[in-house]
Amino acid sequence: MLAGAAAMIFRKGSQRHRVTGNLFVMAMLGLATSGAYLGFSRHQMLNGLMGVLTFYLVTTAWRTARHGDGEAGVFDLGALVVPLAVGATQVAYGVKAASSPTGSLGGYPAAAYFIFGSMSLLLAVGDVRMLVRGGVSGKRRLARHLGRMCLALFIATGSFFLGQQQVFPASLRSRPLLLAAPVILTILLMIFWLVRVRFTKYALGLGLPERRVGS
Repeated sequence: MLAGAAAMIFRKGSQRHRVTGNLFVMAMLGLATSGAYLGFSRHQMLNGLMGVLTFYLVTTAWRTARHGDGEAGVFDLGALVVPLAVGATQVAYGVKAASSPTGSLGGYPAAAYFIFGSMSLLLAVGDVRMLVRGGVSGKRRLARHLGRMCLALFIATGSFFLGQQQVFPASLRSRPLLLAAPVILTILLMIFWLVRVRFTKYALGLGLPERRVGS
């Protein structure tokens, strides 16, 4: 989370951004893998599926930053399977949770499955649009990279501060707004960067064109 916050703050394209970004990628891939393993092994399907989705987010965000403008290949087509499968599974579990006497499944309410399932399917829609266009370029490519990295950071932050409240002192648990503050800040920073990249001339300072064919 510290590496992700640093990468979010440092100027995009700078050496410090690249170093902290690489640290964030390595840490998140390890976290997502362990989270998926623990979730599935403990029959906590939502945690397992979110671990898989987080791995997908970081991997596709990293690839978006590495390949050139207007590029899309077999990897991107294969990656599309992940949000489709995760989203469909989450919606199915949401229906099962909603029809249960408690309105929950595996300790999570039906709404949680539907919310994250919808998010997964929206990511799949974004992948389909990218593949149809033959890749993304310029501002769209940078926004895709930043948005997916920030979303992965949001999942990690929420899992820690809201999903693991038992590790915090009682004085903090009695003040839920304090624990929610990092999660809210992550969302606000994500919105800030997406707006700045897409609707201002910030991208020009990074050497990105305002418009490109196919973008």
